[in-house]
Amino acid sequence: MSAASGRAAMTGRERILAALRGEETDRVPAWLLFPWHRCSYYADARSEPSYREVFSAMTGSASVLDRRNFDIPVFAPEVKDEVEETSATGGSLRRRRLSWRGRELVSELRGGAGGASEKRLLENDGDLDLFLSLPVQDDPAAVGTSLEALLPRYLEEKAEFPSSAGAMMLDLGEGIGELYHAASLLEYPVWSLTRRGEITAFLGRLQRHFLAKYRWCLERGLAEVYFLVGSELAAPPMVSPETFDEWVLPFEKELVDLVHAHGALVVTHFHGQVRELLDRFLEIGPDGLHTIEAPPVGNCTLGEAFQAVGDKMTLIGNIQYDEFRALSPAAMRDAVAAAIAEAGGRRFVLSPTAGPYERVLDETKRDNYLAFLAACEELGWRGAGRTA
Repeated sequence: MSAASGRAAMTGRERILAALRGEETDRVPAWLLFPWHRCSYYADARSEPSYREVFSAMTGSASVLDRRNFDIPVFAPEVKDEVEETSATGGSLRRRRLSWRGRELVSELRGGAGGASEKRLLENDGDLDLFLSLPVQDDPAAVGTSLEALLPRYLEEKAEFPSSAGAMMLDLGEGIGELYHAASLLEYPVWSLTRRGEITAFLGRLQRHFLAKYRWCLERGLAEVYFLVGSELAAPPMVSPETFDEWVLPFEKELVDLVHAHGALVVTHFHGQVRELLDRFLEIGPDGLHTIEAPPVGNCTLGEAFQAVGDKMTLIGNIQYDEFRALSPAAMRDAVAAAIAEAGGRRFVLSPTAGPYERVLDETKRDNYLAFLAACEELGWRGAGRTA
C-alpha cells in the first residue's frame, strides 16, 4: 500500500502517465531515461552485463519510456543523400553527401588517436543558400510510405515492451534539428541575425514534412508519449529569444497541439538556460519539461521553475548526469531527498539530466544509479499527492 494514499501501489506505467497528466500518484515517479530497446545515442543497458543490476532495479521500481525513432528522408527523392563510412588502423571517416541539380554539400566526421574532427554540411553562406533551396518531402502519402517500411520492426518492439513498466515514446524530430545538425556552430548564431527570415520560411516548409510524420503515427495510436528535443537547439545564449520565438515556438506549439488533439502526451527536452523561456514553454504547452538545471550548469532551480509554471506542467529532473560519476551513494540519496523536497508535492518526475552514454557501466555510476532508485522508492511518497 502507498504510504501517501493508503491504496495499492501503482505500476510504472500508471505512475508516469498520471504524473504527466497532473493526476494523483502514489509516489514521485523515477525515470532513468534508459530505453528498453537499443538505440544509437545511449548505451545498450538492457543487454550490457555491467548494467544488469541497475536495469533489473529500474524495471522493479522506476518508469520506463521506450524512446524510439522513425528516421525517414526529409528531402524529396530528387535530393540524393549518401553516407559513406570507412575505418582503418589509423582512424575512421564518416562522409555524408547531399546532392541536387549538380551541386552538393559534404560533411565529414573523422576519428583517430588524436581525437575527432568535424566539417559540417553548411560552412558558409553559399552552402546555406543551397540547403534552403532543397525540396522537402511534404507529400503525406510519400511520408506514409516511408514510415510503413519501418512499422513492422516498431510493432515488434512495442509487443516486446512490458506495458506495465511504462509507455512507448516516439522521438520524431523537428525542423530546427535539420538546420542545427547541418550547420557550422560558428555560422549558426550569425545566420540567426543575418538570415533569420529566410531560415524561418525554410522551417515552415520542413514543418509540413513533420506534421505529416506525426499525424501518420498519431492516427495509428503508435505511442502514448512524444518526445520533442528541438527547442534547446535555437535558444539563448547561442541565439536570441526573438530567434526562439520564430524558429521554435510556433512550430513546436503546432506539433504539441496535434499530439494533444489525438489524446497523447508530450515531453519537451531542454538543456541550459530555461528560466527566461518558461513563459514560452507554457505557451507551447507540453505536459512535461525535462530538464530543469540549477546554476552553475543552468540558470533555474526547481523552486524557481515551479513558481513560474504552477500546476500547468510537470517538471522532470533534476540530478545532473555528472553527479552519477562523482557522488557517493549517501550523497546521491541526499540529492534525491533535496529534489523531492524542493518539488514539494507538485507535478514532478525524478530523473537524471541525461541518458546512459558509457557502453560499460563502472562501479561508481552503478552504485549511484541504485542509490537513486532506492532513495526515490523510499522517499518519493513524501512528494506525492494530487498535483493538479
